[in-house]
Amino acid sequence: MTNNVYAFQIKNLTKKFNGITAIAGITLNIEKGEIIGIIGPDGAGKTTLLRLLCGLYQPASGSILLEGIEISKKPQKAKEKLGYMPQQFSLYGDLTVAENLKFFADLYGLPQQKFKAKKEELLNFSGLAPFVNRLARNLSGGMQKKLALACNLFHTPRILLLDEPTTGVDPISRQELWQLLVYLNCQGVTIIITTPYMDESYKCHKVGLIYEGRILRFKPPQKLIEETKDEILELRIQDIRLRKVLKEIPGLKNIYALGESFHLIFEAGAEGEKTTEAYLKKKNIQIKSLKRIKPSFEDVFFSLVEKERRETVPPL
Repeated sequence: MTNNVYAFQIKNLTKKFNGITAIAGITLNIEKGEIIGIIGPDGAGKTTLLRLLCGLYQPASGSILLEGIEISKKPQKAKEKLGYMPQQFSLYGDLTVAENLKFFADLYGLPQQKFKAKKEELLNFSGLAPFVNRLARNLSGGMQKKLALACNLFHTPRILLLDEPTTGVDPISRQELWQLLVYLNCQGVTIIITTPYMDESYKCHKVGLIYEGRILRFKPPQKLIEETKDEILELRIQDIRLRKVLKEIPGLKNIYALGESFHLIFEAGAEGEKTTEAYLKKKNIQIKSLKRIKPSFEDVFFSLVEKERRETVPPL
């Protein structure tokens, strides 16, 4: 595969803060025209990785090529291709939607004669045309995210880096934001989005599961699920406060709560269902339901995290 198909080529990327490793030797090739999800919990390194990709941070070691350009050597040329939306995008609350758009158009150096047409295009794209004279601080959280996205599009970037854009917005706004992202992707824009929401993985062409600064896997989401060989059980019991007791089930790899049920993860062939029934009967815990289920993306992630912990934490 030739270099011209890559949006990013990342090799042995490392970043440290005060001696603490935040990004630990990440190597990835991200193809143009894809939606890439970087998925993981808070503190896993998602924001740091995005800031490295857009040149806000310099790596301790390793390299980043953006469409063949080494960011550290030609930062301005690389940034012309990028749009970056941080978690807390700096909209100006005392300016209207139109005034915010004008401010960022000037910031990106958009010629005045092109501003009106581009503004109308972005207002219609984002659905903010009816709110053009509303102060940004009076917009809903979802509308503020749409405005922030629109402000990043004046220079027509080919690559968008979005740091948790759907965090803290209602489900309808999340869906609308994703519709905008899919539309941009259909226009050829490469999108790299970080999120703590596992369900958003299904909207991505590939996902990078990040944990403690490492990418555990980087593959299409359905492929990750298909490769999972663990036995996954869904358990419902009368008293959901008994998690500590459940952790002692013999052969259990991992357990986590999902709504009113628990997901129990066992190695393939461990006969987890039989073991769980016997253990709970011995403990006089009444089972409401227990069944084997197909793995979800959450199951895949927690299984990989547990594997990483076992391999990196030395035995006592």
